[in-house]
Amino acid sequence: MCGIIGYIGPRNAVSITLEGLKRLEYRGYDSAGIALLEGGGIKIIRCAGKIRQLEGLLGEKGTASARLAIGHTRWATHGGPSEKNAHPHKSGGIVLVHNGIVENYISLKRGLEAEGCKFNSETDTEVICHLVNKYSKALPFEEAVMAAVKDLKGAYALAILSEKEPQKIIGVRKDSPLVFGVGDGEYFLSSDAAAFLNYTKRAIFLEDDQIVVVSPDGYRIMSADGSPVEKNPQMLLWSAGAAEKDGYKHFMLKEIHEQPRAISDTIRGRLDAETGEVNLEEFGLTEDILKKTEKVIIASCGTSWHAGLAARYIMEPLALVPVEVDIASEFRYRKPVVKGSELFIAITQSGETADTLAALRLAKSMGARTLSITNVIGSTAARDADSVFFTRSGPEIGVASTKTFTTQLVSLYMLGIAFARAKGAITADQSKALLGELLSIPEKIELILKEKEKVEEIARGVFKKKDFLFLGRGINYPIALEGALKLKEISYIHAEGYPAGEMKHGPIALIDEDMPVLFLLPTESFLREKIVSNMEEVRSRRASLILITDGQDEELERLSTSHFSVPGTNEFLTAVLMAVPLQLLAYYIGVLRGCDVDQPRNLAKSVTVE
Repeated sequence: MCGIIGYIGPRNAVSITLEGLKRLEYRGYDSAGIALLEGGGIKIIRCAGKIRQLEGLLGEKGTASARLAIGHTRWATHGGPSEKNAHPHKSGGIVLVHNGIVENYISLKRGLEAEGCKFNSETDTEVICHLVNKYSKALPFEEAVMAAVKDLKGAYALAILSEKEPQKIIGVRKDSPLVFGVGDGEYFLSSDAAAFLNYTKRAIFLEDDQIVVVSPDGYRIMSADGSPVEKNPQMLLWSAGAAEKDGYKHFMLKEIHEQPRAISDTIRGRLDAETGEVNLEEFGLTEDILKKTEKVIIASCGTSWHAGLAARYIMEPLALVPVEVDIASEFRYRKPVVKGSELFIAITQSGETADTLAALRLAKSMGARTLSITNVIGSTAARDADSVFFTRSGPEIGVASTKTFTTQLVSLYMLGIAFARAKGAITADQSKALLGELLSIPEKIELILKEKEKVEEIARGVFKKKDFLFLGRGINYPIALEGALKLKEISYIHAEGYPAGEMKHGPIALIDEDMPVLFLLPTESFLREKIVSNMEEVRSRRASLILITDGQDEELERLSTSHFSVPGTNEFLTAVLMAVPLQLLAYYIGVLRGCDVDQPRNLAKSVTVE
């Protein structure tokens, strides 16, 4: 959530900062601002609304000579969207931007007010500003920052300026991502490396409680107590061009279309279909670890939680190992029992999801082996876990996850097969068949995408509806949940996902001609007769019945108002294929309703606070 960008170097700092903010728009925001050094002083320009409004204000100020700037896009937490709540904030000669939440800001604010500080905003961030300014009256800039952060509880990534030392930016990180970009005589500070990839691919991912001090002459990294830290830049593999729309109307549509490539990249070099082997080194695991694992615990949030639920339907029947799936935000508060013989898997596309990181750390402290499945190299989840598996999806700009979801499913499918082989639950021939089918999935998604106009036609028939019900059984129940979530996120239509067998236990009371009901039903499902019975119940209540299936089935098509067929595959991989038309349906309905499908209201790409 929110976005930070800072620049110091020989170029136009305002131009680079604005460009960086635009690359961070996907994170979600409702206000924006920039602080820049010009003429020996620091100017602040900020506004509620979009970056284009900020650009208009900057155009009026004449800022072309600035060589140092920090910028911010804010998603409101403390205080609504307004100019006074927008970042950067200032106190005395201290100016800063902040991502995260200061949990003890109320007590700090009361203490500062008692000392005579006047607050101009409703934000928790302004507390940090006043603290740094307070300490800077007696201490040098760096020491004042170190003293201030010791008072803070919560999560923060900070970029800070001081009018006393105007040729310097200080960055601080605690439980909120902050990346330092090292260019040729220029430096960048950002919440996401995507903001500066046009200029450098050399990056240092700051750890918790680390501080970077940047000036035109170079940089130093130190710990919270001021002791030096040696960290070398690493080369990033993504290109800035990967974050462009490439002719698509929206990033979401582009990223739906990137799924065949993303899944191929996830698979590449990680399996051998001829031998039926999964490369466990890619997961940071060994066959011996899997043999000794008595239970798997998965914790994640949102779309990643749905991937975890689907994994249970893969791992338990294949590997015969019990799998527990938790919403990460609930995991640590229910006082879970975790043992050293268990494997804890954290799934997070960004690698920075606060609730998932907290669950991961708790499980690790209780002795479990930990594995992170994430898309972001250098992310906190990648560093905190014992092992990490990168999905290789490439940058995903659309707030609603698409390709990161299907690559998570594919990653968990491979892990499930590896588990099953290690446990001796399946033969080499069975493993070959399962992996061979996985290799066909990118091509099968291409076939789905060629038929996307059929999904658009279905969307045209239901986009004015106010409520939706998604139903599935087995592994397609989590996909029903994901379909409902996508529709909620993108179109703002109230939608619910349910196991189809639960429909009669309450939701059926809501079904009438104004509520479309979507069923996920592979033709070979052993629960086919039961789901057909559910379909008959929906049909008798005159609801629009949308069917997503595989192959051709006259009886199913007769019961449905509209239908879409995906290519056939095995029972586990139907989840991947059926997710794609649901993504397209949400996309087209959102577009038809005039919604901002790339940046849905109130949502952020990376939820770095609880």
